[in-house]
Amino acid sequence: MTKINLLDWRSARREQRKRQFLALLGIAFLASAGAVFIAYLGMDEAISHQQARNKILQTEIAALDKQIKEIQELQKVKANLLARMRVIEQLQQSRSATVHFFDEIINTLPDGVFLTGIKQSGNDVTLDGIAESNGRISAYMKNLDASPWFKDPKLVVIHTVDQNHLRSSQFQLKVTNLTKATDNSQPAAQGAPKK
Repeated sequence: MTKINLLDWRSARREQRKRQFLALLGIAFLASAGAVFIAYLGMDEAISHQQARNKILQTEIAALDKQIKEIQELQKVKANLLARMRVIEQLQQSRSATVHFFDEIINTLPDGVFLTGIKQSGNDVTLDGIAESNGRISAYMKNLDASPWFKDPKLVVIHTVDQNHLRSSQFQLKVTNLTKATDNSQPAAQGAPKK
């Protein structure tokens, strides 16, 4: 007996292709969803890894900031110590300069001249004294000018005084002290000869 298929073969084929298409569509959807999920996990892992690296960098930066502060404190302490050392050196130099100053005052003082007062303000020195004559004051000024420790002696005041039938001259001189002007370094010569 012959079998006759009365069904529409085109519609059955259409249904079969439709099922195949939906199946492929479902597989593609599942594959793309899986790919998105894997990409999401990968991105999440990369973000967490970068955050961990950022935390490590932040702790290292904090440690370096602490070290920088310690270095700055040490530099301040070093600067303070250097300043103190400079002050001590200047005091030591000025101590010897003071001795040289008074030594030179005595070495330049001629006979017949007596000092009654010495006053120093910065580099300027004011000398008050009594001399037996005006010529002795002139000799004293020449001695001061020839000294490597003093320069520019200037006579400010001179008075002639008669006491007990003795004539003397009271004077005031101003001179520049080179021991302070040259920052407490010694001049080349050590003293002028006494005149």
